[in-house]
Amino acid sequence: MTPLLTVNLLRALFITFCIAIGGIVTGEIQGKVIPGILIGAVFALAIVLVDRLLKGFSLRAFSSATFGLLLGLLFANLLMGSEVLRYQSETTQWAVRLVVYCAFGYLGMMLAMRSSRDEFSLIIPYVRFARETTQHEPLIVDTNVIIDGRIADLCATGFLSRSLIVPRFVLDELQTLADSRDPLKRERGRRGLEILNQLQASRECELTIHDTTGDADLATDARLVRTAKLLQARLLTNDTALGQVARLQQVQTLNLSDLARALRPAVAAGDELELSLVKEGRESHQAVGYLPDGTMIVVNHARPQLGKVATVVVSSALQTGAGRLIFAELKGA
Repeated sequence: MTPLLTVNLLRALFITFCIAIGGIVTGEIQGKVIPGILIGAVFALAIVLVDRLLKGFSLRAFSSATFGLLLGLLFANLLMGSEVLRYQSETTQWAVRLVVYCAFGYLGMMLAMRSSRDEFSLIIPYVRFARETTQHEPLIVDTNVIIDGRIADLCATGFLSRSLIVPRFVLDELQTLADSRDPLKRERGRRGLEILNQLQASRECELTIHDTTGDADLATDARLVRTAKLLQARLLTNDTALGQVARLQQVQTLNLSDLARALRPAVAAGDELELSLVKEGRESHQAVGYLPDGTMIVVNHARPQLGKVATVVVSSALQTGAGRLIFAELKGA
């Protein structure tokens, strides 16, 4: 049973319960059941409407608002306790009290909801909220980064958060790919499901499947950003466009492609490398090898060393549209 059906079932049961209670109460008091049924139905529908209006209002925001309300009422009580209105009429005192309590309560809630955990320590100096380190903040992963496969090895190193969240629609997308008639799509989908099974069995991370409701009409990227904002989680992807859209909406994003570029080994002129020469270069005397990150190195006068591991010295580097191109010479040549 899907979560949406579960929620609707609970709502239906609540409405039925209120109708039954209303009918029983008015039946005992007035001997009439119909008015109680109507009152119970109206009351239940009003509560369900409030529930719908509070959609997206998190428990954290509710607790912050409650704390701010209590703080605002405390200051309002202190102000009214000074008896600055003792010479005014009862009606004036009642009206001013109402305005002061409402104003301070509202300001307290708004300030508390906008404040971070650390800012609460200014008000309660001896109470410290536990700081969530970046390593323990949940990560929402998208379809591409799962199929990519590097996330499993990255989690095993301990550099990523232990808490990984896979939205249900991402899992459904992988299943659709795995059942596709296109061999390439089918292979990608099955690879993604294998990676998820590997992550679920790993002790280095905690994989959670998150069910989302009410956003089925949105595109996958929009649903990912919405889910990340709702859960206050970071988004892990290798899609540059998705990362840019998420950052515009104040969602912290980690891009595996950016990480790979940042970890690319820095090679400067004069560096010595042990390089396996795997193919011929464009010129008749050149041989080509590759660094572990895929950067191509063209070695001059190395054609006789083709198929061997040689020690080379970097002479220069060139940035091209396809990436870096490094030129080197055989050591001692």
